[in-house]
Amino acid sequence: MPRQITRFALRALDSLARILPRKSQPAHLVIGRRGEEEAYFYLRKLGYVIVARNYRTPRSRSELDMVGWDHDTLCFIEVKTRTFKDELLPAESAVDFDKRSDLSYLAREFLRKTRAKEDPQHRFDIVTVYLEPGLKPDITLLKDAFAMA
Repeated sequence: MPRQITRFALRALDSLARILPRKSQPAHLVIGRRGEEEAYFYLRKLGYVIVARNYRTPRSRSELDMVGWDHDTLCFIEVKTRTFKDELLPAESAVDFDKRSDLSYLAREFLRKTRAKEDPQHRFDIVTVYLEPGLKPDITLLKDAFAMA
């Protein structure tokens, strides 16, 4: 019974998060935030347990969009959002060498700060979100998209 109450409470909070108003921001930030929200709910439906969002350190210019568990694997998740799918390059191509290096640094910092007796099995996932007006978001999960740099 307590498990059902917890699930109900989480679903209620998830629903509430979608309808609460936000402060006005530039369009690209609003699109990126919406993509991250869509990715978050998508991953939750797949069974991921998200433990951190927008993780930053003072010494990096990047952030980890999400960190979550997929069963026994700790996943560092990068979300890439686009408004049209017909661009020349797919959204995941934006995770280039420099971005992978930044994300790897952040992942090492996250592991260092949350160190257990041994590092858990981990990987990097990319979630692409295409938001086209009038259509349901097109979301794709790329598991184990790249290795730690």
